[in-house]
Amino acid sequence: MQKNYYSPKKFRLLPSLGKTVSLAIFIALTSNAAIAQTTKGQYIRASIGYGISAPYDDVDTYGSGFYAQGEYLFNLRTWFSLRPYAGVIFTKTRKDDSAQREPDDKITSNAFLIGGKARVTAPIPWVAPYVEGGIGASLGSFETYTAYTDIKKNGLLWHIPFSLGLQLGPEHNFDLGFTYYFHPSAEQFAGALAFGLSFPVD
Repeated sequence: MQKNYYSPKKFRLLPSLGKTVSLAIFIALTSNAAIAQTTKGQYIRASIGYGISAPYDDVDTYGSGFYAQGEYLFNLRTWFSLRPYAGVIFTKTRKDDSAQREPDDKITSNAFLIGGKARVTAPIPWVAPYVEGGIGASLGSFETYTAYTDIKKNGLLWHIPFSLGLQLGPEHNFDLGFTYYFHPSAEQFAGALAFGLSFPVD
């Protein structure tokens, strides 16, 4: 006689077992992500990317170049961190960048960047979206020449940093995002599509 392996009692146990396994997996993944973000001690984050600069005006003119930045991370919560930063941005208007631009249009950003920002991160394992903002200063030169704007700035300018991106990996130590530095006095923003990597200090 064939045995019945699917008794009503076993059917009642399957949902409980499934819930237990699912809960265990969720706790393990969430704990791993939380530990990665809240371990005592600080972190250093280095990032590099394709730099861009563009005017506030709605024109087909922008610059491109190089971007690099370093940050010192203070993780205060699983979802919140403070990040003093320092970096550089070097861009210039290239002929192949803006095929439709006017001959006299020019956008450049060549500066050292320093400031502080705060990041809010969704506490999600492996792929965690984030947004960050703050305030900082840029030391360098900026040119914004369009049909509507004629500005050249040298020296120290204040800027507003703003970023959107994803923290990746089981420990969220990889970072891919768009970062921007708005310069109101130069009527342009500089930024980058950047890749970052975080290292524990201790």
